[in-house]
Amino acid sequence: MTMPARKSAVLIAAILGLALGGCVIETLDPTPESALKPRDRKLLASAPYLQHKPSEDFLRHVVTYTSKEKPGTIIIDTDKKFLFLVQAEGKAFRYGVTVGEEGMDWKGTAQVGRKVEWPDWVPTADLLKRIPELPKYVSPGPHNPMGARALYLYQGNKDTLFRIHGTNQPEYIGQAISSGCIRMLNEDVIDLFNRVPIGAKVVVI
Repeated sequence: MTMPARKSAVLIAAILGLALGGCVIETLDPTPESALKPRDRKLLASAPYLQHKPSEDFLRHVVTYTSKEKPGTIIIDTDKKFLFLVQAEGKAFRYGVTVGEEGMDWKGTAQVGRKVEWPDWVPTADLLKRIPELPKYVSPGPHNPMGARALYLYQGNKDTLFRIHGTNQPEYIGQAISSGCIRMLNEDVIDLFNRVPIGAKVVVI
């Protein structure tokens, strides 16, 4: 066998080995413009914060994902700063998120008990105690820390006080700096909001 032929054979064998051994497929799949309502486009266009986009790894992808959870389940990997929305046939949507800082993160199982478009924000008593200079109320809009959408996490009939929501600080996607809630790019949380019904299971690991 000639040298070029030998190199080709080695390359083909390596490719076949990867295929047989299984591989993770990640396809960049940014949230489509069609997910946004006219109001969303108007408010986001006037957002008073830096128009920052995280690194490509933290933009929405379609990925191969093996899970015992059924399609429609939200799984949040706080170590990797990813939120997965499980799909059929071993796939998932993967979104980059901001998670709780050490000592303030929450782990467990809950369900989406409430969904709100452009929510207002009332800081909890504990948060005001830690940061007394915070406003006691922030009206809805792109200036609001809750962003464009909020999914409120419940355990039974009890509000856990933890949320999956948008953000007015997109530069922190992929970091652990929140008070426990899961923050997403506003475009991404709108997409998630559209796909997830009340009662959807949420697993935070």
